[in-house]
Order: sequence, then structure tokens, then C-alpha cells
Amino acid sequence: MSSRRSRSSRQSGGSRITDEQIADLVSKLQLLIPESHTRRSNKVSASKVLQETCNYIRSLHREVEDLSDRLSVLLESTESDSDQAAIIRSLLM
Repeated sequence: MSSRRSRSSRQSGGSRITDEQIADLVSKLQLLIPESHTRRSNKVSASKVLQETCNYIRSLHREVEDLSDRLSVLLESTESDSDQAAIIRSLLM
């Protein structure tokens, strides 16, 4: 275990996470990321998995923003008291 991790676990009241647990969590995380999941090799560094995870979350965030913008434009072109407008407003909330 690295000295940094040892130091931080002592400072956090003794709750320790083992290297095996970290490897297990990284493997589970890798399965959630489409780019990592389709890769044939299981040997990927934890930092690479975390980097891919951050990139994937950023892309999801951009997609949500884009969809929200598109819904806003659609709402502006819809009669404000229509059923369609109510559905769009509920999606934006």
C-alpha cells in the first residue's frame, strides 16, 4: 500500500480500503463505461479507467445540455397551454 494511502486511511479514522477492493471497484466502473466495456483487454490502469469515466460523464453532461436546449426551443414554438407544452415543461424541471 502506498504511503499516501496509508497516511490518509489513518487520518480518516481507520476506515481502510484495500488494493483488492480498489481493483474490484475499478473493474466495475470499467464495465459501466461504453468505451472501456467494448475493449478486449482487461488490463487497463486505474488512472486510465478514471480518465475515461470523467470523459464519459462530461459527454453525458453535454448531451443533457443539448437535449435541454432542444426542448427549450421546442417549448418556445408550442402553444403555452397545450398538452405538449406541459409535457415539455415537466421534462425541463
